[in-house]
Amino acid sequence: MSDSALPIYLRLAQQLEAQILTGVWTQGRLPSLRTLADQHGVSVITMSRAVQVLRDRGYVQRTDHSGCYLGSPAERRTYALCMRVTPGPWHRQSGEVLLRGFKSLEDQGEATFLQPFRFETDPVAQLRELRDQIHGVFMLPSRISEEWAAEDERFLAACEAEQLPVVLLERRLRGRHREQMHDLVAVDDFHGGVCITRHLLETGRKRIGMVIGGPTSSHEAREAGYLHALRNLASTPMEPIVLCPEPGVSGKQADRWLADQVQAHQLDAVFCYIDPVAVGLIVELLSRGIVVPRQVAVCGFEDLPIGDLFTLGVTTYAYPSTDMARMALQLLQLRQKQPHLTPVTATMRGRLIVRESTGMIS
Repeated sequence: MSDSALPIYLRLAQQLEAQILTGVWTQGRLPSLRTLADQHGVSVITMSRAVQVLRDRGYVQRTDHSGCYLGSPAERRTYALCMRVTPGPWHRQSGEVLLRGFKSLEDQGEATFLQPFRFETDPVAQLRELRDQIHGVFMLPSRISEEWAAEDERFLAACEAEQLPVVLLERRLRGRHREQMHDLVAVDDFHGGVCITRHLLETGRKRIGMVIGGPTSSHEAREAGYLHALRNLASTPMEPIVLCPEPGVSGKQADRWLADQVQAHQLDAVFCYIDPVAVGLIVELLSRGIVVPRQVAVCGFEDLPIGDLFTLGVTTYAYPSTDMARMALQLLQLRQKQPHLTPVTATMRGRLIVRESTGMIS
């Protein structure tokens, strides 16, 4: 979000913060709210909201009729983000889905978020160097391989050793039915699976398959939603067909494999675990003369830019990014106060977005 798009009170907060940092007020206090409001040509209410942002960030400790007493910038809460997204041409966009929510919180002055960790070097050493600067870690675990999962576990063990609370985002550590060791905030993947599958049933599809990726809690929940919808919402019994490409199979090779499976199982609809997989499958089906969506409908998940930019828009399920980020922040702050609470999972419902890749059968 550009500065000009920010609400007036947030722009005022930024201006006042800059003045505090440059030492404009050396007597330990700002002028009164009314004086500041008059200086900036805004109402006292608007200025009060701006000063509240500074209080949240630790720059102002308290306010009285004569002025606002300055606090220490060191009191601001800064957190680290560790996004272990799957490598590929759309990996940055995949990470951006969750980052949008944290950026929104930062723009509203609720906290500061860093992305300091590089796993190609030594993230544990980086963590120790940052220990005095951050108050906790938000982590999207890897789903790509056992090797990456082991790296995640070493990193989380280092967080525990440094007494830094951690909230996982979207999924638990790689592996089926993993015990929950950390707080988790996720989109309601089960609800998403139900919504996508119900939509395909309502368009008249009779052979619906689902594509899943690595063994993670998010994919398990989406699969459970798919199975639930087939079992309880289909007008007649429908055989579930779950497809999972072999580890290491990606790109055009994976697209060809999926298209082969669609033809072998005579599917008329496919629910893919992420939008880029859906786009790759659509391109491969079209190259074989299979018309999407008339012959085969295709859905994705996560509402990545590729799904909207593709000529044939991809039906998908969108993350409630800001709600997830705010819940994650609240859970981490609670964990700071009560570190021995049993780990909890908070799920946030997203929404179905219907585009051209699905359609009624004529």
